[in-house]
Amino acid sequence: MHNPEYQSVSTVPDPDNVTGQTVVALIGNPNTGKSTVFNGLTGLKQKTANYPGVTVERHTGTIDVGGRPVTLVDLPGTYALSAQSPDEMVAIDVLLGHVESLDRPKAILAVADATNLRRNLFLVTQLAELEIPIVLAVNMVDLAKKKGITTDCAQLAQALGIQIVPIVASSRGGLEPLIEALATAIHGRPPKRTILLPEVHAAAEELWHKLDTAGRHLTPYEVERALIDAHGAAERRFELIAGEPVFAEFQDLRTRLSTGSSLAAMEAKARYDLIDRLLENVETRSEPKMTFGDHLDRVTNRPVISVLLFVLVMATVFQAVFSWATPLMDLIDGTAGYLNDIITDTLPDGALTSLLTDGVIAGVGSVVIFLPQILILFAFIIFLEDSGYMPRVAFMADRMMRSVGLSGQSFIPMLSSYACAVPGIMATRVIPERRDRIATMLAAPLMTCSARLPVYALLISAFVPERYFLSGLLNLQGLVLLGLYLLGILGGIFTALLLKKTALNGPTPTFLIELPPYRLPNFRSVLIKLLAKAKIFLTRAGTVIFTVAVLIWSLAYFPRPQPILDDYDNRRSVAEASLQGDVLDRRLAEIEQLETSALLEQSLLGRTGRFVTPVFAPLGWDWKISTAVIAGFPAREVVIAILGTIYAVGDAENNENALVNRLRSARHPDGSIVFTLPVVVGLLIFYAFCLQCVATIAVLYRETNGWRWPLFAWTYMTALGYAGAWIAYRIGS
Repeated sequence: MHNPEYQSVSTVPDPDNVTGQTVVALIGNPNTGKSTVFNGLTGLKQKTANYPGVTVERHTGTIDVGGRPVTLVDLPGTYALSAQSPDEMVAIDVLLGHVESLDRPKAILAVADATNLRRNLFLVTQLAELEIPIVLAVNMVDLAKKKGITTDCAQLAQALGIQIVPIVASSRGGLEPLIEALATAIHGRPPKRTILLPEVHAAAEELWHKLDTAGRHLTPYEVERALIDAHGAAERRFELIAGEPVFAEFQDLRTRLSTGSSLAAMEAKARYDLIDRLLENVETRSEPKMTFGDHLDRVTNRPVISVLLFVLVMATVFQAVFSWATPLMDLIDGTAGYLNDIITDTLPDGALTSLLTDGVIAGVGSVVIFLPQILILFAFIIFLEDSGYMPRVAFMADRMMRSVGLSGQSFIPMLSSYACAVPGIMATRVIPERRDRIATMLAAPLMTCSARLPVYALLISAFVPERYFLSGLLNLQGLVLLGLYLLGILGGIFTALLLKKTALNGPTPTFLIELPPYRLPNFRSVLIKLLAKAKIFLTRAGTVIFTVAVLIWSLAYFPRPQPILDDYDNRRSVAEASLQGDVLDRRLAEIEQLETSALLEQSLLGRTGRFVTPVFAPLGWDWKISTAVIAGFPAREVVIAILGTIYAVGDAENNENALVNRLRSARHPDGSIVFTLPVVVGLLIFYAFCLQCVATIAVLYRETNGWRWPLFAWTYMTALGYAGAWIAYRIGS
């Protein structure tokens, strides 16, 4: 039966879907430098959105080709057009022109690795069957030369009937000739198709005519791929459109054509025979020289060394997050204080001044201040991905992942969740088995994402002393942060093990991964990715966090009962009539503190917080913490803005100090400290486990096609966080 998770973007080409844009599709195997080519060609002229109807991300950019703008669409990396996953199905939909609001490509820009040309040409020869002009960018020719590999690109281009441009994308070498080749290809002719399996091709044509006569629209290419790729996405689409009688005939036809083998195996043999003939006279290989990367692989792929190296790398990252970011954070904090002083000096006391200082600056500013730490974390992750280190980590982790019923294939999505759980969950589409996909999806949100980092950074900065060990190499704050990341990993592993032993019980999948060579990442590409991350964070701060901060300020500021205002005005009058000097200043400050606390207690926020406090009282939380946590469920990083707003409004005496100082000095009505060590540890554990992200819940719904697993994830993780905070508070107290 049809599986809804493989629903395509569109199943019928729309001839009226003409946008007037010239589209070029960028495609290639993973680890060929496709993203570097995309960034090199488009620069900052990029957009990211989702394809309509699915959660697959669409990356597009604009390039100038022959004096006219061209839309370059970066397709998901794939080894072949035999689609087995939604990512691969989307790539085919774009190439066939099935995507709404996107015309069929006028040309294809394929990227191949010069050191693995035989494998890469498998995809290229499949693309040649789509009747679209092709430009092949043979990347990393410098690395191929070091390995003793030379390719006669001109002779290969003549044999394939396409244009080939050798490039070195990391240094932008060859990009200008590449653009010139695209200008020619857009108005050129497609390569002549080589029919590898004539009987299958003829049968597919006949079956297509039968479908077309019945008014059921598929292209002849899609019918042929459905025949060849058993149990693939093309077959599921064919079944959905053709109906049961025709599908039964389709299966009988495949059985007759396969003659005891599989059509996929027959195609692979015929295609590689063709590739071998093509490369026989155009590629020469001499004895390769040992490169630095080869020597590095020999050392780092040893089990003990690889584990120690991973721990060392991650510890370095977390040390840098705290040490390197401090100057920039101080600059942002000082800027916020400067703006606050300007507003206070310019505007009279009242609601508008409070809104701007206590709501906007204290709310949004308290989150933006952590931007340097987040960018440092992202910079390290991007560098490690582009250098080729991450696939090695996945290979290293395979044994550990298999112990919980998963494979190293699940490790990369979980590692991606360190940045954000949303792309991490979407990255599970590369996992073929649905049970393993869901188990990985539910474990991914437990990884410490960037939204947790501001919460961790705030609490660690406020309550973990800045101590150094080993002559200043180790920072206690960095070690605590590393511990929280490890706690998230343990939570994810425990969750996966629990699910694979119960509701998602099944065999452990096999795992194959290509280890790309070590290479120095392209600085321009890293910077573009980093700027995109910063833009997403600042957009979120300027929209969601700003809105929540203003809303929380409103709830904390209103209503303002007149009897309370009159009472404290009378107290000021009495103090001014009977006291003077420093004694008067201290008394007025005390009266102002009491007034703001009384007003906050009677505000809508105060009443709401006191209503929910009994739920969180066993954790040692007061109504302010409880309110911030509840209001932060849509997006966990919002809790910083909420705390900044609440404590700016409620602690007038400390308005000029940083939020850290406000938290340290927070007191219960009886004078006892609010943020004791057990409370802080409990809060950290709660945020390590709890699912506070509407975007994550939404993408879980989209990826699992229902509310069952998102609701389970929210309930399970919230309960886990609450239990962890309760245990920490009880033990600590």
